[in-house]
Amino acid sequence: MIVVSDTSPICYLILLDQIEVLPTLYQSVLIPQAVAAELRAAASPPEVRAWITHPPSWLQVPLVELSQSMPAKNLDLGEREAIAIAVQLNADLIILDDKAARQFASDKGLKVIGLLGILKESANAKLLDLEVTFEPLRSAGFWVSPQLLKQLLDSE
Repeated sequence: MIVVSDTSPICYLILLDQIEVLPTLYQSVLIPQAVAAELRAAASPPEVRAWITHPPSWLQVPLVELSQSMPAKNLDLGEREAIAIAVQLNADLIILDDKAARQFASDKGLKVIGLLGILKESANAKLLDLEVTFEPLRSAGFWVSPQLLKQLLDSE
């Protein structure tokens, strides 16, 4: 299974101490160079910078060439590179949270999941307690509507 991720889902999973759900669910994950650079950036939380300094064996960071079909508007470099890798490798899944990036990836025919979808899959696989995970997620700065959280919990 080929799975590609953008920065924020990786960052939040590290902050939640739940990053190991990714290899459990998907075996390996690819991130582009731009995403690795964003994780290493001085603005990233210290635990995120420490994690990417010694990346796990299940994380791959391939080189990517951006084509002219990857728009510069509305998407940051990490999102564009993640989508480019996913398209080039015909990925099974791309992990994105940004609304514009999700729409663009969907328009390219990619199957998209976000952080909340990862957490829901992890809860379904009994890897974590979804309700217990929501408070630290909010504390880490992830905003989501209370109605969506309730909907996710009710669908368990």
